[in-house]
Amino acid sequence: MKEIIFIVDESPEGGYEARALDHSIFTDGDDLEQLKANVKDAVATHFDAVE
Repeated sequence: MKEIIFIVDESPEGGYEARALDHSIFTDGDDLEQLKANVKDAVATHFDAVE
């Protein structure tokens, strides 16, 4: 399994944004718990689309 590193920033509109360094994966969330769930979903979706 490969490691994917995300940069997390506070969003100007409120909440948080996350983007992967080496993949075209981007997501956001209202709080860190929602962001974590959205990151997991975005990663799964990204790699399902690649296969």
